[in-house]
Amino acid sequence: MLNNKEFKYMIVAAAVLTVAASICGYAFCGVSAFFIMLMLGITLTTMFAVTTIRRYKDLDALNSYLVSVLAGGEALNILDQEEGEISLLKTNIYKATTTLNYQKNLLTKDKVALSNAIADISHQLKTPLTSMIVMNDLLKSEDDKDKRIEFLQTQSNQLDRMNWLIQTLLKLSKIDAGTIAMKTEKVAVDALVREVIKPFEIQMELKDITCSCIYLDASKDNNVAAANFDINCDINWTIEAIQNIVKNCIEHMESGGTLTISASDTNIYNEIIIEDTGCGISTEDLPHIFERFYKGKNAGKNSVGIGLALAKTIMNGQHGDIVVESTEGAGTKFSVKFYKTII
Repeated sequence: MLNNKEFKYMIVAAAVLTVAASICGYAFCGVSAFFIMLMLGITLTTMFAVTTIRRYKDLDALNSYLVSVLAGGEALNILDQEEGEISLLKTNIYKATTTLNYQKNLLTKDKVALSNAIADISHQLKTPLTSMIVMNDLLKSEDDKDKRIEFLQTQSNQLDRMNWLIQTLLKLSKIDAGTIAMKTEKVAVDALVREVIKPFEIQMELKDITCSCIYLDASKDNNVAAANFDINCDINWTIEAIQNIVKNCIEHMESGGTLTISASDTNIYNEIIIEDTGCGISTEDLPHIFERFYKGKNAGKNSVGIGLALAKTIMNGQHGDIVVESTEGAGTKFSVKFYKTII
């Protein structure tokens, strides 16, 4: 503390004032006044010195704490139950360091997630690229026309797969970055469902899959049938989300299966349920099916693991949700919910 110029100046000033007051007391009131003023001055100066030293110690502790945090140390709890400026300063510093530490952890997680995503993307692109390189080498040495057509078709399929993967990843990144604004509008549920299943009609016919649609008004007694009702959503992105679910269901159904799409209107939310009679999802895989690049044990050989992740991200972007129930060997049920108020 003696190296602190401000503290030294204040002590010297207090000493000078004490001496001056003592001399004045002696001059006007005698020796007793001199000693009274002297003792009073010494007492006040001592109290001031003790209080100031304590304050500077608290400030020094806060400085050491900040240096530790800046060096990468943990933001320890420095709050106390006292009142005053120092306690208020401690509270604000603790809030700031805790926020910075939280942001640091988020950035670390983002870096890890980015690293994992790049590794996953590289892995997903590596397989079709390797196949195309092999096909290209074979084309150079193959003279048979039928074989060349077969190799070109394989290359075309791999290019389609790569294009779908890249486009899906771009959509996910745009939604994550918040650069896409969902344009909510009233959409007739029957029209929405028709648009969803339209691209799969030929595929379902080839696999002899039966598709049925049911519309209910659950806001009334006994879930009476409803000819139609409106859903507030972004129609294009919602179609994208539900089509990814339908695609997943069809891929996991054998020939002769049944796909049921039902929609209901409740007082709290609108719901579209997609239910299949496929192989189902195992108990171990069920909690992870919406994770990006996750592939369960029943996943197809060409599965990438981002279709359901995209569907979930789209619905969350509309303040909706997707809930899944499944029994292995019996089928899977996806419930897509559109809440009427933000929860």
